[in-house]
Amino acid sequence: MSSHHQVLIIGGGSAGIMVAAQLLRQKKIKDVAIIEPADTHYYQPAWTLVGAGTYDYSKTARPMSSIIPKEATWIKDKATGFDPENNTVHTESKGDISYDYLVVAPGLAYDFSLVPGLGEVIDKGVVCSNYTDPKHTWEVIKNFTGGTALFTQPTTPIKCGGAPQKIMYLAENHFRKSGVNKKTDIIFATGGTVIFGVKKIAKTLMEVVDRKDINLRFHHKLVAVDGEKQIAWYEMGKEITAGGCVVISSNEEDDLKLDESFQYNYKDVKMTRDGNRYGIHYDMLHTAPPSVGPKFVKDSPLVNDAGWLDVDHQTMQHKKFSNIFGLGDVAALPTAKTGAAIRKQAPIVVDNIDLLIKQDKMGTKVYNGYSSCPLVTDYGKMVLAEFDYQNNFTPDPKLKQMFISDSSKEHWRLWMLKKYGLPHLYWNKMMKGKHV
Repeated sequence: MSSHHQVLIIGGGSAGIMVAAQLLRQKKIKDVAIIEPADTHYYQPAWTLVGAGTYDYSKTARPMSSIIPKEATWIKDKATGFDPENNTVHTESKGDISYDYLVVAPGLAYDFSLVPGLGEVIDKGVVCSNYTDPKHTWEVIKNFTGGTALFTQPTTPIKCGGAPQKIMYLAENHFRKSGVNKKTDIIFATGGTVIFGVKKIAKTLMEVVDRKDINLRFHHKLVAVDGEKQIAWYEMGKEITAGGCVVISSNEEDDLKLDESFQYNYKDVKMTRDGNRYGIHYDMLHTAPPSVGPKFVKDSPLVNDAGWLDVDHQTMQHKKFSNIFGLGDVAALPTAKTGAAIRKQAPIVVDNIDLLIKQDKMGTKVYNGYSSCPLVTDYGKMVLAEFDYQNNFTPDPKLKQMFISDSSKEHWRLWMLKKYGLPHLYWNKMMKGKHV
């Protein structure tokens, strides 16, 4: 196997596969290699539905060998470091691999040390996460018999920032159908001050929250979990931010006054105070894992001060090394980390690499921060939040072909898009390098 490739890609997730497939299919680049150690590729956007018992988990997984383009070289190994001055990537077992152009797209990593106690209880008992084991989430939801159902998230950037509230809406629907809702308090505790960063979407979601009688708690920074006593511990204050996650961005107009009385606003929910921390006692807990850049990226000269890949926000070209590009969850881009964002990022990276190879110049295409969050609000209902860097609502004109005039409102056709249309688009177009 050659230890040098014209284009070397780190990561066999959505971003890495899309870039490889487009370079090969659309640009006819001959020498593309992917470093990826995993045997299985997952369509993770469907894990929300798996956690709600309405999607088959096995249908979200396919062998990595069937997803990596046949024309690409699969280096089944782990990347362990970079030597960008010498155009080299270090690997765990296959030695150093050099490149002409490098695409860094390994996704993100989970760091449970950022929320002490969470790592010991995640995916066990009444603590669940669609990010790590959606099948366990469904077991927790369907076996829930009442009490406090707490949905929360860390203040780090996370994959699909809307996911922690999507499963909450579906859980409420299930509780209502089973009659458990009559003896249940649902809480959504988040570090920001708004339910969603796009005002038009936030308006709809606040109507959903009101309809479902969900207790919203803003400015709640999750700092620890006591699994034995079933307490989630929070620090509070308006200085808390959401770590760049667009769906829980802070808004001074929605400032929350913190005082002693706030703890009595939880109806029958048991609260505990310990110094400057407040604990919410839960009977079930769903959260997202605290997320960071992978260690080999964080420890490299390629990151910014926050530990994310330091790339230009419009071109995804690295700010220091011009033959390196990065996209997807690892990239320091101020927008939501979603597959929809990658769908818009990948063609720009591909176009730039192709032009650099063939004409030694960058292209003129720019990324405007587009991302999309399909926010399921009930079984059979969904809102589609599409937005850019400025949090402008930017719905796809093609939605009108589905007779959807306003995707900021709940619609059953959007649910059908989420459950059937988007998986088909993902497997048959995005992963094949076709125009979408």
